[in-house]
Amino acid sequence: MSESLQNLFFKFFKFGVVGFSGLLLDFGVTYLAKEKLRWNKYVANSLGFLLASASNYYLNRIWTFNSADPEIGMQYGKFLVVALVGLLLNNFIIYLLTERSRLNFYVAKFCAIVLVFFWNFSLNYIYTFTR
Repeated sequence: MSESLQNLFFKFFKFGVVGFSGLLLDFGVTYLAKEKLRWNKYVANSLGFLLASASNYYLNRIWTFNSADPEIGMQYGKFLVVALVGLLLNNFIIYLLTERSRLNFYVAKFCAIVLVFFWNFSLNYIYTFTR
């Protein structure tokens, strides 16, 4: 990996912008499913997280990492593995913060998203979008 620190920071920034769009999608879907459709909070959280992950894959592939990897199915599979582990971490953090620390669900969800963001960037940088 001979990438400059400046280039790495720029990718991290772009990943953050894409992540923010995913955060809006995630919170919107989660809110709709949990509050309006009355789904279980973990199911609603998982749906929001997975839809945001699909959107994030597409945007990160074309914008953040400028990937031209022809093995898009394999690459998307790697992205989903990272996202699913991130989802498990996300739900575990939400569980700890809501059930053990008695934080508001949405505060806990925001904390989980911030923590899992670092996991997602690191693994996608070194595993999913490597050249």
